[in-house]
Amino acid sequence: MKLRRVLVVSVISVGLVPGLVCASAEREAATGKQPAKRPNILFIMSDDHASAAIGAYGSWLKGVVKTPNLDRLARQGMRFTSTLVTNSICTPSRAAILTGQYSHGKNNGVYTLADPINPKAIHLGHLFQQAGYLTALVGKWHLISDPQGFDYWNILPGQGRYIDPQLRPMGKKPKELTTYKGKYSEDVITDLCLDWMKNRDKSKPFLLFCHYKAPHRPWDPAPRFVDLYKDVTIPEPPTLLDNYKGRAKVIAECKNVIGEHMVKTDLGVDIPKDKSREELRKWAYQVYMKRYLSCIAAVDENVGRLLDFLDKEGLADETIVIYTSDQGFFLGEHGFYDKRLMYEPCLTTPLLIRYPGRVPGGKTNNDMVLNIDHAPTLLEFAGIANPGGMHGKSYKTILEGSTPKNWRKSAYYRYYMHLDGSHNIPACYGVRTDRYTLIHYYGKGLKMKGAKDIDHEPEWELFDRQKDPEQIRNAFSDPSYAGVIRDLRAELERLRKELQDPL
Repeated sequence: MKLRRVLVVSVISVGLVPGLVCASAEREAATGKQPAKRPNILFIMSDDHASAAIGAYGSWLKGVVKTPNLDRLARQGMRFTSTLVTNSICTPSRAAILTGQYSHGKNNGVYTLADPINPKAIHLGHLFQQAGYLTALVGKWHLISDPQGFDYWNILPGQGRYIDPQLRPMGKKPKELTTYKGKYSEDVITDLCLDWMKNRDKSKPFLLFCHYKAPHRPWDPAPRFVDLYKDVTIPEPPTLLDNYKGRAKVIAECKNVIGEHMVKTDLGVDIPKDKSREELRKWAYQVYMKRYLSCIAAVDENVGRLLDFLDKEGLADETIVIYTSDQGFFLGEHGFYDKRLMYEPCLTTPLLIRYPGRVPGGKTNNDMVLNIDHAPTLLEFAGIANPGGMHGKSYKTILEGSTPKNWRKSAYYRYYMHLDGSHNIPACYGVRTDRYTLIHYYGKGLKMKGAKDIDHEPEWELFDRQKDPEQIRNAFSDPSYAGVIRDLRAELERLRKELQDPL
């Protein structure tokens, strides 16, 4: 199989949406009714926040992780348990969320960390802006080319830094940065969001993307949270000491093992050289998790600030609040950190949504929602016409308590960065259902700078998550799963053709 990098072009061109208006307003005008007030939308997204690290989700960390404000959002809104990404890496995931599209072909064209989003590609910012919304984005952008479709933006350069953060305001050149000395990134991002909401044109609804840096590597906590977990022993996941036996050979070659593949800046201390592999993994897990969870404490605190502002300003009832992450993250499962693989910890993300009066509070939903579904959902809630070209589906009716009869039963995934120099993760694609995960490591991919110039033999993994929720037994060679494999491979091929992914 030969992969060819495709020119970054969106199927939704600027010329397709001239004079875009609110679809619901058009319908109501035709019937003589007063148009309904359109909701504000506050889309809060963190970076690499695993669902297990939120108290409301429950995990081996329950009772240890402190997320009172995210738990509050879960109580007041709906909590999704099966929210998946289409490519578990930052830049492609962010493009998928904005465009509602997969990476490949004539879609958003963002395959890897090195691919910019096409400045001419129409996404949520443009669509809401043309429909009369105020649009803004603050924090992590990470799509290389400058943001388009926003009335206001203020972004971190690349990944940015936690302490003394620098941001680039709209209209400034790449090196014209504002430095916030003595400040922490999440606090600054929230301050800028609050300032923008306070000073906005209050006659218009708004769409605000608040994008936090945390809890992305290298996990530098805010000074006030450095000792938050100092005297706490963090419980270990059951698979911390996984030896990868029976798995695809390339899994044992991944360079994202806790302790073993970390550096001093990850842990904030020198890494001991006198420990066995297991001892090092257990030691580093404690240091890593305390730093990771301390970063999340700042995210949680600032989510609380945003929710309090909406309450104080009387905006809570007319604002959809979404909290999610660009992808999940390994928190020691299989001894790993990072993401990229099609295993549950990094394939799934948290998703908490509050909209009083429209979305019932305190509810949990298990339907399969993809990150490409956010765009069509927000468009429908705002009554804005969907211009077409999106792979995602609106889950508005799910939020309102009714799952469509034809809602998806399977999801297609693809990761392209083959044997990248930093983590040595193999390119793969696969299908996930409510019970099974079938993964194909096809041996080739888009070569990244620093990647090994070699391929490997194609390999498969099958996990029966009902019987094997920890994903430690590869059942692909088990004869009793022959029928399951046949059906899953057929479904994988069906999805590939439906999505026109040429492989």
